[in-house]
Amino acid sequence: MAKKPVINIDKLKYMDFGDGGKFECKMGLLGPVLGAKDLGYNLTVVPPGKRAFPYHLHHKLEEMFFILEGTGTLRYNGEEFPIKKGDVIACPPGPEGAHQIINTGKAQMKYLSVSNSGGPEVAEYPDSGKVGIMCGPWENPDLRLIVKNDGGIGYFDGESD
Repeated sequence: MAKKPVINIDKLKYMDFGDGGKFECKMGLLGPVLGAKDLGYNLTVVPPGKRAFPYHLHHKLEEMFFILEGTGTLRYNGEEFPIKKGDVIACPPGPEGAHQIINTGKAQMKYLSVSNSGGPEVAEYPDSGKVGIMCGPWENPDLRLIVKNDGGIGYFDGESD
């Protein structure tokens, strides 16, 4: 039997996500609940003064955000833009789509995230100089590796007899 293709957001189960500091949110993973195959989507709820994720860009994923509640600031490709309920944001892959949503308002911010999915993904974090590699679904990846983008090691390091 197929998964039910409908869920009301009032029935969605949320998981806590963050670092206990400026990164804090509750995420409701819609895609896996509904049986999505080629798109990933979730509902993110961010308290005032917080942000869900660091400033980042994707090399493969394209993301769209729809602000359902609240106000905030979008950091986007080195600029900042005010955002509010009803705004739709497009973040293409690559450096021109680097983004971060910050709740600068006095009430919670809620937004719907939609992206393509499947295949390995590489993300860069310009503020901290990190690179993340992920294979598999976001909520339970087969591989997740986050390292400093410092040049690393050579391609043949450790391969010789």
